[in-house]
Amino acid sequence: MGREVASAVSRWCALEDVGVGCEITAVCDLQLSAREWFRKIPTIRLITADSAELLKRDDVDAVYVAVPHHLHEKLYSDVLKSGKDLLAEKPFGIDLAAARSIARQASDLKRFVRCSSEFPFLPGAQRVFALARDGQFGRPIEARSAFLHSSDLDPSKMINWKRQNTTCGKIGVMGDLGMHVMHLPLRLGWKPKRVYAQLQKIYHERPDGKGGMAPADTWDNATLHTDVVVKGDEIPLRLEMKRLAPGETNSWIFEVLGTDGGARFSTKDVKALWLFERGKEQSWRRIDLGFSTPFKTVTGGNFEPGFPDILQQMLAAFASERAGLLGDRFGCVTPKEAVESHEVFAAALQSHSQRTAVSLTETV
Repeated sequence: MGREVASAVSRWCALEDVGVGCEITAVCDLQLSAREWFRKIPTIRLITADSAELLKRDDVDAVYVAVPHHLHEKLYSDVLKSGKDLLAEKPFGIDLAAARSIARQASDLKRFVRCSSEFPFLPGAQRVFALARDGQFGRPIEARSAFLHSSDLDPSKMINWKRQNTTCGKIGVMGDLGMHVMHLPLRLGWKPKRVYAQLQKIYHERPDGKGGMAPADTWDNATLHTDVVVKGDEIPLRLEMKRLAPGETNSWIFEVLGTDGGARFSTKDVKALWLFERGKEQSWRRIDLGFSTPFKTVTGGNFEPGFPDILQQMLAAFASERAGLLGDRFGCVTPKEAVESHEVFAAALQSHSQRTAVSLTETV
């Protein structure tokens, strides 16, 4: 992700209305091979394996940190105490206690902090979000937010830190994919009141790369059945986070249904916005979307965005909000929203353990 961020910042000139500049001035990574890649970025003045050396620099104003989850609390704290602002990777701490600690430090030290989540910056996601926010669907019926992967279907895929509780956290796949699923519901004010969770550990071990096998003890798939209040009505919101979803390479989905209409968007067909219309005859209508992102770019409207584009949009949102220039455009995940997502995941763990629906008040 560090290389993705550096690439997106290197294309900052493509943004036409962000109102603030951005450049990468320093990089820290423990791996020499990873550090060497950054030598091609001309604005970088420091490449180091020591994070403390980076945090001492006067030419670093904000720090993007992408590390295994068990390191979040310590490194995020180091950034904040150094007087820098922070763009944190999800899930904003290995567990709820860590997330609350990070958010509390950010508030106490008065630092600008946001958390990463790129997919809501896609044009289709923005359209569904706006329609739901403005109450365009009549009385709400239900909603679904999902992020689905399939690469873990391969049992020969080697173990890594995301597949072990000590480094990923007991929330497992919810920590890996959950912020992408929670961003829009929480921004709409749809914080779950109750959670009933179905969690799955499908492969219990994976090759360790040394000829043996290592335990894979995180949750692979998570389906959370939740209750949220929308326009005064309590409706079901289904949250899905899956590493083993057959046929889904990298599918992010957001769908909202009401009595008078509905909308559905999936990255499986990134140009398509599906709108449900209730008339004498009911129908789903497909709209072919172009390149219409929150921050205007040099790219023509007849093209379609990809991951590098929405990552740049997220970075633009971070930089512009930090400078007080966001206006009414869509922003990154706030510390409050990050903590709220952890509250949902903590309730999900409790729900699965007890095989019952859990009120969010029981985990707060």
